Amino acid sequence: MVVLNPDFARAMQERLGAEWPAFVEAMAQPAPVSIRINPFKYRSTPEHDGQVPWCAQGYYLAKRPAFILDPLWHAGAYYVQEASSMAIAEAVRQWVGTDRPLRVLDLAAAPGGKSTLMVALLSADSLLVANEPIRSRYDILRQNLVRWGLPNVLSANHDPQDFAPLAGWFDVVLVDAPCSGEGLWRKDAQAMLEWSLQQVNFCAARQRRILAYAIDLLAPGGTLLYSTCTYNDTENSTNARWLRDAFDLEPLPLRWPAKWGIVEQDLGYQFYPHRVRGEGFYLSCFRKKIASSHVTARVHSVLRSKNRPASFGRFQRVASAGLPALSRWVQRPEKVHLWQDRHEILYAVPQSVAADAETVLAALPRAAPMLEIGQVLKGDLLPAHSLALSVLRAGQVPYLNLDIVQATRYLRKEDPQVAGAPKGWFLACYEDYALGWAKGLGGRVNNYLPKGWRVMNTGHS
Repeated sequence: MVVLNPDFARAMQERLGAEWPAFVEAMAQPAPVSIRINPFKYRSTPEHDGQVPWCAQGYYLAKRPAFILDPLWHAGAYYVQEASSMAIAEAVRQWVGTDRPLRVLDLAAAPGGKSTLMVALLSADSLLVANEPIRSRYDILRQNLVRWGLPNVLSANHDPQDFAPLAGWFDVVLVDAPCSGEGLWRKDAQAMLEWSLQQVNFCAARQRRILAYAIDLLAPGGTLLYSTCTYNDTENSTNARWLRDAFDLEPLPLRWPAKWGIVEQDLGYQFYPHRVRGEGFYLSCFRKKIASSHVTARVHSVLRSKNRPASFGRFQRVASAGLPALSRWVQRPEKVHLWQDRHEILYAVPQSVAADAETVLAALPRAAPMLEIGQVLKGDLLPAHSLALSVLRAGQVPYLNLDIVQATRYLRKEDPQVAGAPKGWFLACYEDYALGWAKGLGGRVNNYLPKGWRVMNTGHS
């Protein structure tokens, strides 16, 4: 039987009443395992133990496999995401819609579950900015977004206050706030030991700081999604009331079938592990009513200029027409917008989001496109790892399917030991899912998996 903090137990027993024993019993059980498939990569329905009811791409698994051993995870065919948090998809469906271009900000995005979910829902002409203030977590976020492979994404490593130049610019802002983590204790026993009322109050104050910046970034009529993975009112309903009253936001109700087991609370919705097949999660939605925010002068000038500057932060615009090698590597290169950094490494977004992307790059010095193409050397391209995993990669690029042993060796950054490899650059694949680049050099193969992506321990030899 799980032993809960007395202060936490007292508050939850008061909240749940007769449901308290069921909650305690659920807390003693293993957490459900769920994944969300990438609709732009996954080509079938995974073997599963039921579908997540509020997310069309979400599936439960009967048991937890060793995901680090699965080449399909490395290829970005699916994301391992807690089921309750996939409810963001239903909120977007009900109140945002995805049939028009949108500017979307995930303000505290690492490790990337909700960012990959959001960009998979959005139209191809929408732009997602996935921001993570903490540098070590930012690197994890970029890796997960690279695996996902969609090009209409920028990542950023900024404190929320740094977004001030983009006030009033975003149609949707998601704040999945750092919290006390009560809803994830089945996965993280250490978090339960570290919990205290003081920590709850500290988290709530930090959340209000982040939310205050988030509201200013919303365009009039824009949608704010606020979520936590905790249960207490201090971080959830109390903050939701503060949002409504302090900023005159319009609460947006969500409609859930009763059989889903989601509990409606004051201005929000709570997921409990004894009611849903998932972890603890809270979600509330608001619309900005008052047109009080304005795009600041710096960004306004970029938006209105007929002759936009060639340089954006650390990036310089490049014409694809001057890069004949690109047609070998990128689908319809005339439809992508290119920059290069000071190291002459190429980055790209679809042309349809280029103007918005440049607005963000002009405002945020530590923002970057997710799709790194590579570096042109002597008329040829040294391809980047993100190009191998991108949905914009050209279909005619040579590839070689590896078996599970060879794929495991590749992911360890070892020689995959293959015969008959194509000469020159080719995609190392597993079941036609790209894992990364390799290069055939006659009798041997060079493995170009980046060092930071190397799998240190796997079960195959």
